[in-house]
Amino acid sequence: MFQQSQSMSILVWAKTHRAKQGKVPLSMRLTINGKRAEISAHREVSPAEWDPRSQIVTGRKEDAREINNHLAVMKTRVLASFSKLELNEKLVTPEMIKNDLLGIAEKPRSLMQIIREHNKDVKTLIGKGYAKGTWLKYQTMERHVSEFLQWRYKRKDFYLKDLKFEFINDFEFFLKAEKNVNINSNAKYIRNLRKIINECVAKDWLGKDPFMAYKYKSQKTDRGYLTELELQSIQEKEFSIERLEHIRDIFLFSCYTGLAYIDIYNLTPGNISLGMDGEKWIFTHRQKTESASRIPLLPPALALLEKYKDNQEAKIKGKVFPVPSNQKVNAYLKEIADCCGIGKELTFHMARHTFATTVTLTNGVPIETVSKMLGHRKIQTTQIYARILDKKVSFDMKQLKAKYAVNPDTVKNVVNE
Repeated sequence: MFQQSQSMSILVWAKTHRAKQGKVPLSMRLTINGKRAEISAHREVSPAEWDPRSQIVTGRKEDAREINNHLAVMKTRVLASFSKLELNEKLVTPEMIKNDLLGIAEKPRSLMQIIREHNKDVKTLIGKGYAKGTWLKYQTMERHVSEFLQWRYKRKDFYLKDLKFEFINDFEFFLKAEKNVNINSNAKYIRNLRKIINECVAKDWLGKDPFMAYKYKSQKTDRGYLTELELQSIQEKEFSIERLEHIRDIFLFSCYTGLAYIDIYNLTPGNISLGMDGEKWIFTHRQKTESASRIPLLPPALALLEKYKDNQEAKIKGKVFPVPSNQKVNAYLKEIADCCGIGKELTFHMARHTFATTVTLTNGVPIETVSKMLGHRKIQTTQIYARILDKKVSFDMKQLKAKYAVNPDTVKNVVNE
């Protein structure tokens, strides 16, 4: 049963502004949690005979008794409808009771219809709060749900009101067993579905959240990054092909600023200005999260800005760098990795990870500072990179061990104390 507390009030009132030939119509107003609906009582009374406080017709005439009995029956039917709808695990609204009494069947909403409408809205808002990549992820989730319905229920759609916890469990199994989706991607698809279902609950389309007892399953993963030697080999490599040099430079700029591909693509000269220390900083917002990023520019990043300050293609577009499509950039990065003898699968996002690990955390920059520069909303997101600190702990402890090895008397003094 739906557990949220609901209260309903019933008011019968005479519409005196609708008086006709000395009579006024009666109407019943239902109010539940601030929402209202009106139902005609299909009766008329003389204003002088209506008692608004008691909500009855006064007098002993036969028609007065008939109207009062009719109103009592209507109230009983309203209360019965309210109880019935609550038992059906619905968040009851006055409109639902009205439709029930009038015999108007509520048009059942379907899951796929709601998902398609949601994704259509997201597509419309690309560049206005949503990235194209977000829409594509929702589209993939939509395709998986559609295929799951065929696999599990042999149907193309599913009534929203029938959505239960079992559906979520079976969908998770389908993604793992039939689609070979890894555990982390699985959680992302289900999380996106849950966002849509949460909207349905908020709109009173669904009385109970089927995800209430669901717990996401995921695995911690290591983020790929470049070591200091690998980063140096890319930086010092001389390319005879101009396009590879160009992609290398954009990649390096990300390594020294932590900016994602889309944020470098959108970077304009207006995003670069003097900070409170009088040095050049980047002031921007991450497109993915709309969170602010303020990044002091390191010398290698400043050198790249100087190198491209007169680039005509970038100037025409009003950007700092001329940036090709993400697909092309990642294709060229594979060539760069081969040229530099790097065995890792080099992707543009690895540059952001390299900034978080090799460039900042390994060199003692506090994790709170790194989190702010990366534009993370939660420091827990930045802590994914903190495993690199083990390398620095090892390095620092080796220096300490060397100190004690050179001065064995120090150990004796410590023990004696």
